[in-house]
Amino acid sequence: MSSVYLVAGSRPWSRQVYEKTIRRFPGGWHWINSPKELTLKRLRLMRPRYVFFLHWSWKVPEKIVREYECVGFHMTNLPYGRGGSPLQNLISRGHRKTMLSVFRMSTDLDAGPVYLKEPLSLHGRAGDIYQRASQLTASMIRQMIKKPMESRPQVGRATFFRRRQPAQSQIPRCRSLSTLYDFIRMLDADGYPRAFLRSKGFRYEFFKPVLNGEQLTLQVKVRPETNGSRA
Repeated sequence: MSSVYLVAGSRPWSRQVYEKTIRRFPGGWHWINSPKELTLKRLRLMRPRYVFFLHWSWKVPEKIVREYECVGFHMTNLPYGRGGSPLQNLISRGHRKTMLSVFRMSTDLDAGPVYLKEPLSLHGRAGDIYQRASQLTASMIRQMIKKPMESRPQVGRATFFRRRQPAQSQIPRCRSLSTLYDFIRMLDADGYPRAFLRSKGFRYEFFKPVLNGEQLTLQVKVRPETNGSRA
């Protein structure tokens, strides 16, 4: 009898890699895209070997974490950078590469033991990086279902990132074009508040930046300011 696996994801790139790659792996695969579908009753009926969480935006109930082997993917070299908005926090700190850590979820955020890690480049727009990370995620899932893996406790001093808020997407004073480029590209992904400026009743949102020497080119969307756009 083949094993059953659940994959939970809340972003389009996660669903894309699931449909194109992950669900074709050996075993029975099922997709979950909302917390309403993630119930203890459902899991007890399906009895999954693993529950994989790809870019999940909600807290997983403690009863599920305790009863099932829930697997998280975090875009830092854990225990460095536990917490929210890892991609943006890494780029804003000057990192050009990172590790994608696969860990067993616990009741403490991003603190569970690690199964494996793989290097990940932080080059390009946020959307490109998320796509690249999704492909790497699929490869790591394949490794996990191919042969049993032991998870090992995280080693080193834990550091923490704070989840970014939409208001933090307003472009700050930047010391160089490369700093401005990094700020715009780290927010350039579907579903994220793009880098923006306000001027004389209008909101300017910037995306698709290209840095070429001493010149930065990009696209901009302009719309009138409203009460709902002041976040």
